[in-house]
Parts: sequence; structure tokens; C-alpha cells
Amino acid sequence: MPGNERSSVTALSEKLLLLLPLLLLAGGAVAAGPSAAQYGMELQEATIVLPDGVRLAADLYRPTGAATDAKFPVLLEYLPYRKTEARGRNWPLYSYFVQRGYVVARVDIRGTGNSEGTLVPYEYSDIELDDGEDVIAWLAQQPWSTGAVGMFGISWGGFNAIQLAGRQPPALRAFIAVDATDDLYQEDVHYMDGIMHLDSWEMSQDLDNARPGAPGYVMDDAYFRDRFDTPPWMLTWKREQRDGPFWDRASWRDRQQKITVPGFYIGGWYDGYRDVIPRVLEHAGGPVKAMIGPWSHAWPHEPYPKPGMEWRHEAVRWFDHWLKGADTGILREPRFAVYVRDWHPPGPYLDTAPGHWRWEDGWPIARIEQRPLSLRNDHTLGDVDAARATHRLRYVPGIGIEAGGPVMWWGDVAHDQRPTDAFSLVYDSAPLTADLEILGLPRALLRVSADAPRANWFARISDVAPDGTVTQVAGAGFNGNHWRSARAPELLTPGKEFPLDIEMHFTSWVFPQGHRIRVAVNNSQWPMLWPSPHPMTTTLAIGGPDGARVILPVVPKSSRPVPAFLPPAASPALPGFEPLDNGTPSGYGEISEVRRNPQTGAVTAVATNTGSERHPWGIERYEERIEHSTSDAHPANTSMTGTHRMEVDLPERRLRWEADLVFRSDLTGYDYEYVRRVYENDKLLREKRWTQRFPRDP
Repeated sequence: MPGNERSSVTALSEKLLLLLPLLLLAGGAVAAGPSAAQYGMELQEATIVLPDGVRLAADLYRPTGAATDAKFPVLLEYLPYRKTEARGRNWPLYSYFVQRGYVVARVDIRGTGNSEGTLVPYEYSDIELDDGEDVIAWLAQQPWSTGAVGMFGISWGGFNAIQLAGRQPPALRAFIAVDATDDLYQEDVHYMDGIMHLDSWEMSQDLDNARPGAPGYVMDDAYFRDRFDTPPWMLTWKREQRDGPFWDRASWRDRQQKITVPGFYIGGWYDGYRDVIPRVLEHAGGPVKAMIGPWSHAWPHEPYPKPGMEWRHEAVRWFDHWLKGADTGILREPRFAVYVRDWHPPGPYLDTAPGHWRWEDGWPIARIEQRPLSLRNDHTLGDVDAARATHRLRYVPGIGIEAGGPVMWWGDVAHDQRPTDAFSLVYDSAPLTADLEILGLPRALLRVSADAPRANWFARISDVAPDGTVTQVAGAGFNGNHWRSARAPELLTPGKEFPLDIEMHFTSWVFPQGHRIRVAVNNSQWPMLWPSPHPMTTTLAIGGPDGARVILPVVPKSSRPVPAFLPPAASPALPGFEPLDNGTPSGYGEISEVRRNPQTGAVTAVATNTGSERHPWGIERYEERIEHSTSDAHPANTSMTGTHRMEVDLPERRLRWEADLVFRSDLTGYDYEYVRRVYENDKLLREKRWTQRFPRDP
């Protein structure tokens, strides 16, 4: 049962004294200070035995230089991302907390990394979360623990921090979720805006799940049974095409008031998981703070794009309050810190995002004005146009690459929008006579129809500079077959008009004087989102009180306090762990080639990535290539092929794992073909194949 003494702890490294100075940001003062850096750090291994006998592998990063009987609060990061190989990432990340009097526990989820057991059936399953409660209880009852546990993490670690907080295990006192969301259907990587998305992470994770733990890489019968032969997660996700119980199991979007564990949410304007921030500020049942900065899917102290800040200083203040009972002043500050974005030219890459920080008391912000702008018959934006009209648009499935950016996520640093706008209905304001700031979730209220039974719509807001460049500011898609309900999708009646209320993703932007506001509406954002299958023409109703319009959340100028965040602190490296090739700037597969055949309408986009890292036991290499294909004439025949390779060079063994995926559609359904292989010294040890067809829904 949880709480019994179930650890075997072995010191792995020499104690290293880590003293990092606290640097104050010029021009600002920090509120009451958090714990000071006063300890060194050592890394130890531990085993956590679960009630069913499965043994989870944990790394414990513990303070040194304290009294023998000293007790510390514990911070948990709970992931499937192979703790042993990740020590080069974890040592510098965790050192900040350990120096300030915390134990940080990094635990491999059941069936992943060095943990035993059968691989969990998919992310955030009840098995994972049940085990997580046992892990928290175990950490609370160790002799070196005060009994107070916090959780933190980015992406997966942020997701399950939210989900475990919803379960409210007694020892969990607070959590921090970075770049995570509480909505698994509309906002995670499997379906964005209710439309199918195939992400490079889904494919690479299915292969990574099939590897045994390092550095031994034992490949016995249990390994093949519990990992290599287990079904790929992607097959489960892609069969669940509508919102419902499968996604509800760990989604807290409509249950935020039940989460009373104090939560601190951190997001980035160039990350896809930022919409949770206004929701939790408005609806969370417990104490909450939030921050959104100019980053993508990255820790704010290692940001892309810049500028960064030392979020761990704020995290220590948060955890000191809830886990140590210290008054750090963090609850006397406003609840929401927002980085207000100023104009910048389009991407796809951006070194530094211009803007400035500002405190807000929470969400919603009372002074924000919801300002309507009508889409008018002359393709301008402005007051309501009394003249009614119908604007028609021919669907071009192979457009939209520019709207997704290099990683193909909403919020990514997007390309110049002009190539996509050329195949969209476009409406521009007059040049602005003064700067205009927006902050919030713009809405597009449309009346539409299609001459086909399936259709998607996309609405985007952009900034048109005087030189003609177009920078995307906000946007969202909408699965037209979900116009009544994402839980009970229905085929459209061709030619029948219906309303759409498209809430765009959370954004901040200052449109400069002399720039124009652009609204664009179209029907494809490929390859970010799977195209609808029918050639078609769609219509948009213009004019009158129910004609197409957007609602902009306009922020009047006012004087607000400014946070005094610290700049990123230096972090120590762990000897023996060295990145050799970081691959793409984002670390994900990025589009490197686009081919269009003007005669046939065939379009192909290729995304690639490579990477390598040296570990004390050998060198690990990674390679992926993803090819997306569609047809403007026959969009039902869309496909994606992916190849992934992971190789480990050991002193006396060379191991290689490979996976090939073909995912294709036709008018009625989807075909899934996946093969997984493992080689030792170029000899094939095992191959496993999955082939399945399932229908479109609806």
C-alpha cells in the first residue's frame, strides 16, 4: 500500500555544490524573497513499488549540505520521457529548486523508460493517474520528506499535474503547469478545433514507447510483451473522432471549479496550449496565478523566441508559500502577468518578440471593450453594411501552410499570410489612425453554407503593414459538422445556411498606427489539419445585423503596474550528457519542402528533423521524415507517410528501432498501416505490424 517504505536508494554521482547568484532586473524590485540558494545537489536512484507489485523507476535530486535528519518538500515531474537519458536536461533544470531546499523526483510512468509493467494504453489513462496518486503518497511518507508534495511540468508533465490536482490527493499542496491545457479534444495535438491533426510527436512517441530502459536496453520476453508488441497509441486516438467520454476522462475544462489545489499556469503566445489561461483565471475552484509570455513550447528560462525570464524564481515563491508556509508576497501581487505583443514581421522564425510585461488583476478584464467589425460587401471592415450580399469561395484543399508556421500549430511563428489569403475571402480595415491593442479571444460570427455534406471553416486575424507584409495575429478552425455539437456531429445539408461562432485562440497584439486589420475566411489549413473530402464551394452571408462580423477584445490605454521578473539564471551542466546535433530550431519536424503540380492539383509537403546526443554509455541518434500529400481536385485522397529511426551506439552493441506509418483517407474512411522493427548489430530481431480501417465520423 502507499506509504510503506519501498525504496532502494543508490548514490550515482558525487555531490556538486551549485551556487547561482540572484540577478535583479534593472528598474524593478522583487517582493518578499523566496528561499535562498544554500544547498548542493546529488542524484540518487529510487524504486517505487506500486500496490500491484510493479516497480516504477525514479531519480531523486536531493539537497546536500543539510543536517542528516533534514526534511524537505518534494516536487514531482511525472513523465514517459525516459528519465535516465533526460538527466542532461533534468540536472540543470532541477538544480534551481534543489539549491533552495526541495527534493525533485523524476518518475518514469509505468511501462516507459526504466519503469516496469505493461505500457499504459494511452496518455493520461486511469492507470497512469492511479499510479500517480500512489507516487505522491510514497513521496510524502519518505523519511527525508516533510509530507508536502508539489507537481510541475511542461507539456505532458503540466497536463497530468492538472489532472492529478483534480483528483486532490491529500499530499499534493500545489502545482505548476507550463504549456499544458485542460481540454484534451479541442486543444491537444490529436484534434485541433475538432479537426484531425497528425503530429510528429504522435509518431515519434509510438516508437520511443517501444524501447527498453537505458543503459542496459534489456530485450527479453517481458520487454517484447510489455512494450514492443503493445498497440501504437495513435491508432486509439484517431478512432476517437468526436468529443465525448474518451476525452472527458482527464479533461477538466468544464470542471475547473472542482480543482481546489492551488495552481500556477504558464503559457506562451507561440504555443498551442495557451487558451487554458483565461479559463482557469475565471473558473478555477482554488487559488490560481497565471503568466503568458512571448515563447513557444519551451521553458521560459530557455525561451524561443526571446525575451525569457526566470520562471523558477516565481515557482519557488509559489511553492514556498504552499509547501513551506512562507510569506513570499506572491499572493499579494495581481494574479495575471501578460506579455503584450507589439508588431513584428511574419516568420517563420523570430529571434525576439517585441513587447512589454504588464500585471492584470485576473480574467475577465473589466476595461476590455468587445468591439464588432462587420465584413462588408466591398471587402472592407467597418460598421454594419446595410446591403446584404453573398460571397462565394471555391475550396482549395492544399492551401494553409503559411497559417500554421514551421511546426504546424496555432500560435507558431507563422509565415507571411499572403499566399493563403490569395485563396481566402479577405476583408481589410482602413489604415488605423492610432495604435490599437487587443487581448483575449476574438470571435468570428458567420453565416455559412456549403454545397457538400462535410466542410471546415477557418477565420484568421492579421496585421497588414504599410509595405504589404501580413503577420498572423489570431485564428481558429471550426469543423462544420460540429456546428450543433462536437459530441453528435452531423452531415451538412448542401446549400443550407447555418451560423458559426468561431472563438479564436488567445492572443495579444498592438496594431500600430497606419497598419490595417485583416480578417480572412477560408476552408483549409493543410497540412496542419486534415482536409474535408469533397470538392465544393462555400458561401458567406454579408451585411445586415446578422451578417459576418468579428468581435475584437480591445484594450483601452491605461496605467498598470509592471512585473519585475528576473532574467534567466545560468544553470550547471551534467558531465557526460552532451547534445551533438539539435536538429531543427524548434526541435520538431519542420516543413522543408513543398511541391505543387499545377496540372494535376497534387500537393506534397515534406517535414524533417534529425538529432543526436552523447550519453555516458553511448551515442543516441534520431531521424524523422514526414510526407503530407493531398489533391485540390480529389481532397478525399489525402495521406501522410512517416518514417522514424532511433539508434543507440553502445561499446559492444548497435541498436536501432524503426517505424513506418502510412495514414490515408478516401471518401468514406481512413486506412492505418504501421510497422515497428528492432535491430541489433543490423540483424532484425523483431517486426510487428498493425493494419486497420475505420470510417469517417460522421
